[in-house]
Amino acid sequence: MKKEIKKIVVLGAGAVGCYFGGMLARSGKNVLLIARDNHVNAIKKHGLFMECQSFQEHVAIDASSTMEGVADADLILVCVKSQDTKIAMQEIKALTNPDALILSLQNGVDNTERISQVISNKVFPAVVYVATSMSGDGHVKHFGKGELIIGNMSQSELASLELQKICDLFLDANIPCAISEGIQRELWLKFLVNCSYNGISAIGQISYGEMAQQENIKKLIDDLTAEFLLVAHHESIDISAADAKMVNEQIAKTMAGQKSSTAQDLMRQKPTEIDYLNGLIIQKATQYGLDVPNQKAIYALVKMLENKQKC
Repeated sequence: MKKEIKKIVVLGAGAVGCYFGGMLARSGKNVLLIARDNHVNAIKKHGLFMECQSFQEHVAIDASSTMEGVADADLILVCVKSQDTKIAMQEIKALTNPDALILSLQNGVDNTERISQVISNKVFPAVVYVATSMSGDGHVKHFGKGELIIGNMSQSELASLELQKICDLFLDANIPCAISEGIQRELWLKFLVNCSYNGISAIGQISYGEMAQQENIKKLIDDLTAEFLLVAHHESIDISAADAKMVNEQIAKTMAGQKSSTAQDLMRQKPTEIDYLNGLIIQKATQYGLDVPNQKAIYALVKMLENKQKC
C-alpha cells in the first residue's frame, strides 16, 4: 500500500491552488505552494491571506518559485493552466519521486492524458467547483463553493486505496470531497459549464448570476449546451438535456458572483484556456462532422480579445 501522504506540493498555485493548498495547510498539513515570484514573496513575508466566506486570516504556508520542492512530495496537486501542462510535467519529471501521486485540479477533460504522456506516476482527475480569485499578491478570495469530486480511471484496487487516502486528506481539512465511480461523466458535466459559461463571462466581463438574468444570454447558453451535447453523445458520454439544464442553472445560483477563469485571464492580459475548452469541442465536432456555430463564435471572439492584447 502507498505510504502516508506527508508532503503536498501545489504546482501552479493561482487562485484554485492557493485556496485548496491554504485549506490543507490551515488544517496542519505540510504544504508547499509553487507560484509566481510576486505571490511567493508576499507569502514568505505575511503568510497566505485567505479571504473566505467563513474566515479571513493569514495562513502559515511554505512557498517557492522553483520546482525543487517536488522532490520529496507524496502528493502533487497540478493547478497550472491546460496549455502549460506538458511543460510543467517536463520540468518536474526528473525531480519527482516515482511513488508520488498526482491529482489534476485543472479545467478541461484531457489533462490527465496530457500529464501521463510525460510522467509515469499515478494520475487522478479532480472535478473542481470553487469560486475564487487572486485579489492581490499572496491574497486569495473565496466567493463560494469549494468541493472536489475525484476519481480513478484505472479501476485497480491499489489505485482505489490511494484515491481514498487523497479523499480523506481533503475531508480532514474541511474540504468537501467525494469519490465518483463515473469520473469521466463528472468531468464532462464540469466541462459543459466551462464551454457554456466561461467564454460569455470573458467576452462581457460578467458574472454567472448576471448572465442568468438576461434572456438573450440564457438562450445562447442553451444553444451552446445543445451543441455540446451533440459532441458528448458521439464521445459516449451519457448526459441528458435535463441533466445539462440542471447543472447550468445550479452554477448560476451557487456561484452567482463569480466571473470565469477565462474572464479573469483576459482581465489580467494573460493567455486563456479557450483552446482546451470551446476549442476542444470544435475540434471534436469537426472529427464527427458536426456543426457547432455557437461554439465557434464564442471561441473566435475570445481569441480576438486575446490577440488584441498582443498588439
